[in-house]
Amino acid sequence: MGVDLNRRKGLIVKEPFATLIVEGKKTWEIRKSRTRVRGEVLILNRGMAIGKAELVDVLGPFTPEELASHQEKHRATLEFLREYSNGKPLYAWVFRNAEKFETPKRIGISKGAQVWANVVVDDE
Repeated sequence: MGVDLNRRKGLIVKEPFATLIVEGKKTWEIRKSRTRVRGEVLILNRGMAIGKAELVDVLGPFTPEELASHQEKHRATLEFLREYSNGKPLYAWVFRNAEKFETPKRIGISKGAQVWANVVVDDE
């Protein structure tokens, strides 16, 4: 059995943040945990890979108030950050070299995936 070259790591991101990442307008994705993943990842939304970006670092922990001074990087309001954190520390997953796909790519994704997904890109 051979290796599936279309199997890739994907990060599930809600809109409008997914589009902002792949357009290079959002370089920090705010999450409640660190990750050890580094390198190129697909940005996933609604069962499609809409683009890709390189995950290069994780910064934090931060409070919502600390993150508020970096809004140009993460594009979230202080109100959103406070609600999302629910009193827990937050981390900035740092992206660079973002690329939006001209046409979103269909993906095969495991049911139940919530943050990361090992996906198969159907049209590569």
